[in-house]
Amino acid sequence: MNHEHPSSSTLGRGATAVITHRVRDGQQEGYDAWLNEIGPLCRSYRGHLDFQIIRPIPGLTATYTVIIRFDTREHLQGWMSSQDRKRLIDQVRPLLVQDDDFFIRSGLDFWFTPEGARAKVPVRWKQFLVTWSAIFPLVLVIPLVVALGLRQLGVPQNHYLDLLLSTGSVVWVMVYLVMPHYTKLIQRWLFT
Repeated sequence: MNHEHPSSSTLGRGATAVITHRVRDGQQEGYDAWLNEIGPLCRSYRGHLDFQIIRPIPGLTATYTVIIRFDTREHLQGWMSSQDRKRLIDQVRPLLVQDDDFFIRSGLDFWFTPEGARAKVPVRWKQFLVTWSAIFPLVLVIPLVVALGLRQLGVPQNHYLDLLLSTGSVVWVMVYLVMPHYTKLIQRWLFT
């Protein structure tokens, strides 16, 4: 099953595919080997920017989430519809509980798309306000916390290291903690 939010205005911007695979019990090792095969192949395609794997929590979930980013929607769709990917999806199907499931978004739209991915995407100015209001408090607090934590660990002050860890922490908190809950909280306003 795949879901797309087509828009000719987003063809020139970066694009993200979020892929979920629910792996059958006892098949995680085979799936990990499959990831080790498909990952480098995906990275070799034109326009590839990022390939991230969010692994399941052992004993709690069996769902892997793979997030792939390309520089343009066209390049991403080139990979998603490639013969290489089709061959590897056919290869992994016996390990999965459900078929390959993905949706494609451009820019930061995936933050604003409720699970199910059939919902419309909010207007850009609302996306801007929500993202800004979520990031602002994080960039005020997280750099201070990171710097304090590093100094307490005895790591000498290094502007670039502090900045690297602070920005990584802000992005992680945004993607995994803030945005999923924040967008649900203000969902009615976002989609009106």
